[in-house]
Amino acid sequence: MALFNTSPDTVEMLRVVLQQAGFVVVSAFTFDIRDGRVDLESFMRQSQPSVVIYDIAPPYDANWGLFQHLRRRSSLQHYRFVITSTNAAYVQKLAGPEHVFDVIGKPYDLDQIVAATKAAAG
Repeated sequence: MALFNTSPDTVEMLRVVLQQAGFVVVSAFTFDIRDGRVDLESFMRQSQPSVVIYDIAPPYDANWGLFQHLRRRSSLQHYRFVITSTNAAYVQKLAGPEHVFDVIGKPYDLDQIVAATKAAAG
């Protein structure tokens, strides 16, 4: 599974929890994707994640815009996304059911993230 977030501490915490749950985790920082330092197509092709956990954090417009960009790319449309956000209700309203598998608010409930990731992986 792929993990996209802005915080190194959060990435490490989620990596540990998800690896303990049996997932192979690859990660990148959302700002590196947005700024082009990570070639997303290559990253996804090489890692072939079953699920993407994507954090929509401030600045919401930039991170929501990146998410929409990801969802429009034909090579990424088949991926299931679990979204995390400090403003989960707003993000759920924006996303709608066709874009994401689940939206999880912060502070994180780690059991909920693991459960949503397992469900999304099917």
